[in-house]
Amino acid sequence: MKIYTLLISLFLLFTMPVTVADDAVYGWALMTKQERSEHRNTMRNLKTEQEREAYRLEHHERMQERANERGVTLPSTPQQRGKGMGRGEGAGQGMGSGAGRGR
Repeated sequence: MKIYTLLISLFLLFTMPVTVADDAVYGWALMTKQERSEHRNTMRNLKTEQEREAYRLEHHERMQERANERGVTLPSTPQQRGKGMGRGEGAGQGMGSGAGRGR
């Protein structure tokens, strides 16, 4: 039963489309509803992480130009995928070396 569950989980993981919440998109507040929709569709249709990263960098440059035109300040670097709150390595209480536990 466990292998069956594992296989289904792997299948779902690799067949689900890439989704991005609007507020995680760099410069989303400067985009129209149609632009956000187009951005989501483009990201879903790109096949590799390299293609998505190249598209993100192009998008970042476009949003920087738009922000400059409107006199708005955006962070200078786009948020790196997996580096937001609740993701990646940090000072959380996950498994570790055991430092600070009286050892």
